[in-house]
Amino acid sequence: MQNIWEALSVAVGLVLTADPDLIEIVGLSLHVSLTATLIACLIGISLGAILATSRFRGRGLVLVMINALMGLPPVVVGLVVYLYLSRSGPLGFLGLLYTPTAMIIAQSILIAPIVTALSRQVLEDLNAEYRETFASIGLTRRQTYLTLIWEGRLALATVALAGFGRAVAEVGAVMIVGGNIDHLTRVMTTAIALETSKGNLPLALALGMVLVSLALIVNGSVHALRSTSARHAHV
Repeated sequence: MQNIWEALSVAVGLVLTADPDLIEIVGLSLHVSLTATLIACLIGISLGAILATSRFRGRGLVLVMINALMGLPPVVVGLVVYLYLSRSGPLGFLGLLYTPTAMIIAQSILIAPIVTALSRQVLEDLNAEYRETFASIGLTRRQTYLTLIWEGRLALATVALAGFGRAVAEVGAVMIVGGNIDHLTRVMTTAIALETSKGNLPLALALGMVLVSLALIVNGSVHALRSTSARHAHV
């Protein structure tokens, strides 16, 4: 027990003194996850807007597939991306395997279905509310998309935060395609796994503290945005 408390004390010191290794790992984690979230939002919100306002043959099947993809096993995504980016894969000539870019690709694939499904629901509800108004003023399809996204911006921000929370906590896919290489592809989740196995509990605990803090910040932000959205709905 004493060793645990000593490790915890050292971990707190690493966080408070902004240990260079800690900062490097956290910085890479944020870079990878934020970039993946941005890409997933650009794709997911656009697809969500199209699905929310369109009716076509096979739409139900598309929605079922998207909902199913929300539960994609991370290791499977990592394996597929690995096969595509490996030397013998179709994209091997790009030399992206074991780089932050490969990790961004894997995380984007993982969270894009989540963003798509959640944004589709948000925008479909808004579209049902404003459909007659849009028709009466003669908005084009593109104008309808943009208007829905603007009106639903607070709810969509919570969707983006949910996607980021999912991305930053990912370990399986990024371990496979990133390789957990020191000073290159080591992020918080993979570093925690490695340092724990090595017995370096202070660094693992310090990274865990940062990860939990990020989770609290994300959840607090989601709650605040939902409260703001609810107040605006009652105005």
